[in-house]
Amino acid sequence: MRPLALLHTSPAHVPVFDALRDEAHPALELRHFVAEELLERAREEGPEAVADDVRTALDKAVADGAGAVLCTCSTIGAVAEAADAGVPVLRVDRPMAAAAVAAGPRIVVLATVESTLGPTVALVEEEAARAGSPADVRTLLVTGAWDHFAAGDTDAYVRAVAAAADTVTDADVIVLAQASMTPAQHLTTTAVPVLSSPRPGLAAGAIAAGAA
Repeated sequence: MRPLALLHTSPAHVPVFDALRDEAHPALELRHFVAEELLERAREEGPEAVADDVRTALDKAVADGAGAVLCTCSTIGAVAEAADAGVPVLRVDRPMAAAAVAAGPRIVVLATVESTLGPTVALVEEEAARAGSPADVRTLLVTGAWDHFAAGDTDAYVRAVAAAADTVTDADVIVLAQASMTPAQHLTTTAVPVLSSPRPGLAAGAIAAGAA
């Protein structure tokens, strides 16, 4: 079994995935690579603008011995997945997108970073086409929430996300587009199911690395 590398754009994700590993995949070795500047540039210039830098990060992870790489950033996930890194490269939100499609056609994508909306909607629609299922995808940007996250106030951040989720009533499922939004899943009161990406994404990465 080879290690699973995780490509993050925030150091806040490291303890989240370590905890999930300890809980569900204790035999899996994780190697974390954090590149905050990739998200910053992708937000300003578009995900394709960082494609070369993403490939460089993936090559570094593979050179370090990774058997697979999991990209935990939804904004650059498609760019990472498209790279030919010589090992499986997975985007953390693909299993969540497949689960959303299975839940029903009325899908609401919540995000706190606008650059995440397009890639996530495209992913959900791709999974719907793969499943041969209809998908009516709507988006909701939680305006101002990212400022809380950037300032380190994660409590205010997840409360804002949960409050936005609770305004959604006419949907079959709500997708939390970014891994950073996951704690809000436990604060929502809406009757609509709320999905997040880290747990199913890590499970897929474990399989790719040969640990499950």
